[in-house]
Amino acid sequence: MSFADRAEAGRVLASKLTKYKGCSDALILALPRGGIPVAFEVAAALGLPVDVFVVRKLGVPGQEELAMGAIATGDVQVINYGVVQELRIGPATIEAVAQKEREELQRRERLYRGERSPRTIQGKTIILIDDGIATGSTMRAAIAALRQIGPTNIIVAAPVASADTCRELSAEADEVICAETPETFFAISQFYRKFDQTTDEEVRDLLARGA
Repeated sequence: MSFADRAEAGRVLASKLTKYKGCSDALILALPRGGIPVAFEVAAALGLPVDVFVVRKLGVPGQEELAMGAIATGDVQVINYGVVQELRIGPATIEAVAQKEREELQRRERLYRGERSPRTIQGKTIILIDDGIATGSTMRAAIAALRQIGPTNIIVAAPVASADTCRELSAEADEVICAETPETFFAISQFYRKFDQTTDEEVRDLLARGA
């Protein structure tokens, strides 16, 4: 299956999450930037509030699309040891990339949310949404950061995810809901007919409307 765009993917994902419709203690958190348009559609369909949860991938130098880990709000860092060991990446390289991404993470939080305070996460059922899940390192960082804050439950949701990654995340989240889990998975973009980069302006606009 392929989606026309992230908005359509969000509507399809919302149809898998109907048991949370109108749930008074549920909050949707979106991973920027691509997760925001998906989460906006889910929030609109379910009548739930939506906010942003910033996570940054730690890309391998020279192969930035390959994740050697990720960082998230709360100074949580997750390392993909398989990639690090295979490519013999040293701690100094990891820290240099992590420091750069920390600065970008902080910039995005200020940019996306503006003057709005972050929504309360403690004691809530969190539905954590992205536009797709490949290796899962970004999602693992988000789950680890959220656990420190103390939500009641963490529901990971995505329109499409690698079947293996979906199974692995089931051990870390309270529930994983993916509309599609293909066995053959090369890149998230292969499941979208339109997969343009979501801009900072689009993120700000959708979050303002969702608020």
